[in-house]
Amino acid sequence: MRFDVITLFPELFAPFLESGVTRRAYQSAQVDVRLWNPRDFAEGNYRRVDDRPFGGGPGMVMMAEPLSRCLAAIRSDRAEDASAQAPLVLFSPIGERLDHEGVERWSASRGAILLCGRYEGVDQRFIDAYVTAQISMGDFVLSGGEIPAMALLDAVARLQPGVLSDEGSHQLDSFNPAIDGLLDSPHYTRPEEWNGQPVPGELLSGHHAHIERWRRDQSLRLTALHRPELLTAARAKGLLDKADEALLAKLRNAL
Repeated sequence: MRFDVITLFPELFAPFLESGVTRRAYQSAQVDVRLWNPRDFAEGNYRRVDDRPFGGGPGMVMMAEPLSRCLAAIRSDRAEDASAQAPLVLFSPIGERLDHEGVERWSASRGAILLCGRYEGVDQRFIDAYVTAQISMGDFVLSGGEIPAMALLDAVARLQPGVLSDEGSHQLDSFNPAIDGLLDSPHYTRPEEWNGQPVPGELLSGHHAHIERWRRDQSLRLTALHRPELLTAARAKGLLDKADEALLAKLRNAL
């Protein structure tokens, strides 16, 4: 899997690629990340990559030509067949919001080219000519696409075999199909009592069926309180059983 990142600030990625558990994926090239600065493909002494917007207005716009040359260099380096080119992804407010299902799709792919926009955005002509997918992190605006790119890379890397110490760790994450797309249950560790607050007795019982039921109930409770639409989706898929519905009924009656 290979991700080529087009960014004016490649130095931002250095600590990210060298830190945390996901560094295993990057250092082994299991998730091969390569950084490309469009300024290296700009003309003139100043290597200009942006200019003022036509029609006036604040800020600057990333120019199409340096990006086009940078993209051509990436395509050449990837030695791609014209019929099987990696998608060019732009992080943009109009893109599809990234969720667990989307991350799973990308984690099963062969990678992509990630374009990190800056300033007021990218010349629309470049977008129309080359961008094949757009992704949004949510209804807010960042200074550039680097943070969304890191978020996607991190989410994809942790799903790769052997990256996490415990192979099954990510399967119990919030939104994972293994827990029916619900929120994860709370977690506790030593000591058994902290600031007068004990660990729930079910987790200390050693009774696996009781522990799993407690975790399922807590997952349902948290999801009902914070993300009820996830329950609606799980119910529509037939993923909630009688015990689940009984617990949810009790929660509704307690409100």
